[in-house]
Amino acid sequence: MQLRDLVDTVTGDEPPMARTVDDIVALGRRAERRRRAGFASAGAAGLVAVAVAGVLVLPTVGGEQNATPAPAGATTSKPDQAAWSDAPPFTFTFTGYDAGTLHVQDPIVASTAYQIASVYSDGHDSNDRPVTEEEATAPDPGLSIEQQKRQAAGGRPNLWAYLTVYRPGAFDPAGIRGGTNVSVAGRKAVRATLPVGLDPRNEADTRNKLFAWEYADNAWAAVTSISTDAATPTFEDLGGLVEGLKPSTPKPALVPFTVGYVPAGYAPLQIGTHAMPGLSGIAAARAGDYGGATYTRPAAPTSGLTAPYDSAEDGIADGFHIFVTPNTSSNQSPEPGATRCHKASDESGRNAGGFCNVWSADGAFVLQVSSQGVGGHLSQAELERVARGITVADVRNESTWTPAARALRP
Repeated sequence: MQLRDLVDTVTGDEPPMARTVDDIVALGRRAERRRRAGFASAGAAGLVAVAVAGVLVLPTVGGEQNATPAPAGATTSKPDQAAWSDAPPFTFTFTGYDAGTLHVQDPIVASTAYQIASVYSDGHDSNDRPVTEEEATAPDPGLSIEQQKRQAAGGRPNLWAYLTVYRPGAFDPAGIRGGTNVSVAGRKAVRATLPVGLDPRNEADTRNKLFAWEYADNAWAAVTSISTDAATPTFEDLGGLVEGLKPSTPKPALVPFTVGYVPAGYAPLQIGTHAMPGLSGIAAARAGDYGGATYTRPAAPTSGLTAPYDSAEDGIADGFHIFVTPNTSSNQSPEPGATRCHKASDESGRNAGGFCNVWSADGAFVLQVSSQGVGGHLSQAELERVARGITVADVRNESTWTPAARALRP
């Protein structure tokens, strides 16, 4: 399965085990319920966040918020009417915009090959917030209690959608399985129905849609839509995003830390600003996290892509994460000034990597370096060396943050 190791952005007495789920609607609530009950991995404590493979990295289900509010740092300002620039990696080159019932937010994830922004929709609830206590503890593995109530009352469906804007040459439209070539607003486009659980071994699920288009010469953007309602959004709705995507003045992606040591052979892959890196950051866009980064060894390819790096199981075979999150993302008491490192194991007792937590002096936030879910190859000693070499800025003052391209290299 591709749905594995859900992002918890929480701490507990023991780290989460690797896990699989079969249903988008049940995913967030089931994982949250399990982590609140505790996990049975040997000899570890204090995991803050585990961001790993799985396109449907949904930490929530049945959100009560309207889908249109933007995550921290997002705006709905119109992009500058300039030509697409040859901006370097880890740069944001577009801003949020509206297209009918769909609302693209400012991008919060950047990588060596793409940028990613959340997409909200009128008439849908978005799942990018922490689940409620009621949702987390509900016994049924299907719909949450609130979802059942809203469904019975004709309530709103749930949607998790994101727009990935790829750098020139990074995206391969021919690689889209079952893709149909179309044309929208004079631009080449491809649309496809994605499989159940986004696992290529499964049959197509009409609730899961992909719409990609060439926004500039040899440069593609793709919107991925995972809805509990097969009827909405439609491919026509998704195609409405084409004309609204415009270039803005390039803006370096910022992170609230700088690294002092990186193990040999590892290269920065992707970051999150006001979010965790990669799809984990998109899945928890409104969780209030400060930032993060993912490294991989060797450097990942920057061409031939059909989805973000962490969209498939084992998409990152050897890497590590850096997370900076507030203590409100934790379900254990802060340990001001403490550094704790632990090994982790999966459900079968096999090595699942490790992690190190470094709490701020006042316990207000925690820095974590983790190899869980991304190969687990980095030793605990190396994880600790990385963690101790990181300098965290004022997490509440973005003016003290550093452009990722500079922050991620010693």
